[in-house]
Amino acid sequence: MVDVVVRVTVRRRLERFNVTTLPFTVRVYINNQVLLPASLVRALGITHLRFADVELEYKGFIIELKGVRLLRTRHTDSRQFTIPRGVRELYGIGPGDIVKILSIRPSSSDHE
Repeated sequence: MVDVVVRVTVRRRLERFNVTTLPFTVRVYINNQVLLPASLVRALGITHLRFADVELEYKGFIIELKGVRLLRTRHTDSRQFTIPRGVRELYGIGPGDIVKILSIRPSSSDHE
């Protein structure tokens, strides 16, 4: 009898974020960063921005972050930004908390 080995490749299909409008609800990562998916970044036309003013909502508080640096990876349009320590301590924002991003616009201050 001949043994036949059949290999079947199963592709995992990742569910991608398909977000094109604000407001957008997102979870704060363990490193206190917030992810902006590539689809949202492209839809808002902010792929070229390095600094932005972000307005977010947390537990009913409207928080405005001015001049946050939008961190990027090499091969994708997604961006991340870190919520400053002072804001995190003031409002009690921690890893795993959910925040709602209300608006993102180019930074009015000159950081570049």
